[in-house]
Amino acid sequence: MIGPRSVRYRVLFGSILWTLGLLALTHLLFIGVNRHFPQAHLVVHVSALPIFAILFMMVGILLLLSGVSPFKRLRARLSAVREGADHRVEGTYPTEVQPLVNDLNALLDHRQEAVRRALAKAGDLAHGLKTPLAVLSQEADRAEAAGQHEVAAAISQQVERMRRQIDYHLAHARAAGSGAAPGTRCSVATSAQGLSRTLLQLNAGRGLTIDVDVPAEHRVRGQREDLDEMLGNLLDNACKWAKSRVTVRSTKVDVAIVITVDDDGPGLAPEMREVVLQRGVRADEVASGSGLGLAIVRDLAELYGGSISLTDSPALGLRAELRLPAC
Repeated sequence: MIGPRSVRYRVLFGSILWTLGLLALTHLLFIGVNRHFPQAHLVVHVSALPIFAILFMMVGILLLLSGVSPFKRLRARLSAVREGADHRVEGTYPTEVQPLVNDLNALLDHRQEAVRRALAKAGDLAHGLKTPLAVLSQEADRAEAAGQHEVAAAISQQVERMRRQIDYHLAHARAAGSGAAPGTRCSVATSAQGLSRTLLQLNAGRGLTIDVDVPAEHRVRGQREDLDEMLGNLLDNACKWAKSRVTVRSTKVDVAIVITVDDDGPGLAPEMREVVLQRGVRADEVASGSGLGLAIVRDLAELYGGSISLTDSPALGLRAELRLPAC
């Protein structure tokens, strides 16, 4: 949009004023020349002025357009960085713009390195906690074998809670660093089909059916592990409450992929749908778990610029609708 604050507006308006000034100065110059040298042949030169004026104006317009085009290219490059297609602003720019581009690239490189170190530290921390958690799990098994069922159950519950907390924060770290991994994308169909096979094996004795209707070309921006975390939590929750069938579908809406997970279970009261998306809250407080499943889905979706919502399912159960940026 061209306005008083636009560079194009200022350059164009300044050029017009400069041209008017030159025309006035040229007019005064010719008046002075005609007074001192009133020869007839000068009139021929004066009559050629409109041709030169049009030529100069055309050249000026071309120079103006070429002067603002680097800003368009810079905007396009920054959009590519924001979308994850590039990780640096490439190209050669005018001397007034190149220092800004160099500073932007230095900032992007520093951010990428900082995220890489943070992810490495988070991974080291998670790896370091695996051994203590394994020892605690063994102690729970020994307590169970010794007949100390309450102690074993308490230890196992806390170990599982700690593991979920580790997974929760690792998922956050990966998603927060996804912007530093340009071009990262994953297939919805691959995740949905793999998770469905796993959950069917885990629920083999229930006669549960999981239908997957996801086009192969549907891809979302982000890490495969994070999509598995989000979709896995939704499918696990649907399988937990479904009577006989769970359905996974995906559609493309504008620049987003909308993944829906439907079950034919008892559903969820409308006043509870926003509550269960909060961290530490479960729809069934009796059921085992840490109450982080849907909260992880919500937080990861928001970190990727998406969203999660719960509504009534056409199968009379609950529908979870996950919206993520498409690639």
